[in-house]
Amino acid sequence: MTLLTLAAVLPGAAHAAQDKPLRIGVIPSVANQATEIAIAEAAKRGLKVELVEFSDWVMPNTGVAEGALDANFFQHEPFLQLFNQSRGTRLQPIAYGYSTTIGLFSKKLKRGDAIPDGATVAIPNDPVNAGRALLLLNAMGLIQLRDGADHRASIQDIVANPRNIKLIQVEGSQSARTFDDVTASITYTTFAKHAGIDEKDGLAFDNTDPENVRRYAIRWVTTPDHARDPRLLEFIQIYQQSPEVKAKLRALYGDLIDFPW
Repeated sequence: MTLLTLAAVLPGAAHAAQDKPLRIGVIPSVANQATEIAIAEAAKRGLKVELVEFSDWVMPNTGVAEGALDANFFQHEPFLQLFNQSRGTRLQPIAYGYSTTIGLFSKKLKRGDAIPDGATVAIPNDPVNAGRALLLLNAMGLIQLRDGADHRASIQDIVANPRNIKLIQVEGSQSARTFDDVTASITYTTFAKHAGIDEKDGLAFDNTDPENVRRYAIRWVTTPDHARDPRLLEFIQIYQQSPEVKAKLRALYGDLIDFPW
């Protein structure tokens, strides 16, 4: 993991210099640029914040659960629920962040191109994001899922695959590395951008109705004991109320972002 110290306590600020910095776990994402803006604003108020970056989607949660981090900011609530159930943790979402869609992106196909028969498509390997990817393929008519399948769907719920689409499940956080090896990949816009693909070049996007905007919003997550930490609540307020944060996110994601807070 890489520690990014992005703010310093200012003399005479309301937060005493000896206070421990607020430590927030994140994953590599272009959206961290917006969080850095909030961190700079927090520094002006005397609140010191550090981002701790991880390369996977497990360590930011175990870090919070074990007390090494004060909070994290990288996941939506369905993913968190599954983590709590599988790990016996009690991590708690306390506020909304931004919400983005997932899409089908490719370096080999252009927007408007038909998906060829036998195409190889990478999808995330965690249950919730895999289900979300399968729902997108189902909506595109590339596969057919059983009746009633939802975001918990798995490959076993595919009842028809008339185009012989080959699905490869990959670690979601590593999806930016898959594009040279597959026809297309279903992933979050941030990982497509890491691979050099503009969000406007996505081949298809999943449903962005109001229910999904909130369900899949990135959440601020901590433990019940830290849910009222005044430093954390102040920082979240700075993030949510900053016009510069919202402008940066809009510049990064265009129309593929919502702000449910």
